[in-house]
Amino acid sequence: MKDRSWINLTFIFLGGLVLLFIIAPLAGMFLKTSSGDFLDTAKDMEVIRSIWLTLWTSMMATLFFAVAAIPLSYLLARKEFRFKKLLLGIIDIPIVIPHSAAGIAILGFISRDTLLGKTASMVGIDFVGHPAGIAMAMAFVSVPFLINAARDGFASVPIRLEQAALNLGASPARVFFTISLPLAWRNIISGLIMMFARGMSEFGAVIIVAYHPMITPVLIYDRFGAFGLKYARPVAAIFIIISLTFFITFRLLANNKKNA
Repeated sequence: MKDRSWINLTFIFLGGLVLLFIIAPLAGMFLKTSSGDFLDTAKDMEVIRSIWLTLWTSMMATLFFAVAAIPLSYLLARKEFRFKKLLLGIIDIPIVIPHSAAGIAILGFISRDTLLGKTASMVGIDFVGHPAGIAMAMAFVSVPFLINAARDGFASVPIRLEQAALNLGASPARVFFTISLPLAWRNIISGLIMMFARGMSEFGAVIIVAYHPMITPVLIYDRFGAFGLKYARPVAAIFIIISLTFFITFRLLANNKKNA
C-alpha cells in the first residue's frame, strides 16, 4: 500500500507540473491584459473581420473536405489492399511536416501557373490571397484528424451487422447510411471538431498562401511584429476565448447527442 501511495503521489506531482506548464502561460497572458485593452480590441473592426474570416473559412474547409474524407475513412477501415500502410502514412504527412513547408506545397498546387490555378482563374478565382486558398491551406494540415478519427469509428462497427443487413437484401449504400455511419458518428463528430479547431489555429501554411486577408493567427503575428507584445496580447487573448468557446460548445453538443 505504501508503494502504491508513493507512486500515486509521484504521478500526481508530475501531472501537476504538466498542467502548470499549460495553464501558467495562458493565465499570465490574461492577467497582463487590462480590461481596457480587451474592450478596445473587441471593438476593433480589423480584429472582428479577421475572427469571422478565420471561423467561416475553417468551417467551410471542414464541411467541404468531409464529403470525401468520410467515405475514404470507411474504405480504410473496411478494405485491405496493397500499399494500404503506405497510404495511411501519406495521410499523416501534413501532421508531421513543418507547416511552412505545407504552405509552400499548397502554394505550388494552387498558384496561377498550375492546372488548378488556371482552371479557377477561368471563373474569376485566384486562390492566392483568397479565402478559398486559406481554406485549402487549413484543410491540408487538419484533414488527417478527421480521416483518422472516422476510420477508428468505422473500424469499431461490428462487421457482422453490415453483413447481416446485406444478407437481408439491403444495398451497400443503405448499409453505410443506416448502420455504419450512425454507429461511427461519435468518432466522426470528434474528428470534425478536431479538424475545425486545427484549421482555425493554423498559421504557418496560411501565411504562405495568403498574408491578406488576415486570419486571426496571422493578425496576431502582424501586430506583434509591427507594434510588439502589448498590442498582440489582447488579440491573442480574445481569439483564445472564442476558440475555446466554440470548441467546448461543439464538444457539449456532441456529448448531448451521444447521450440522447
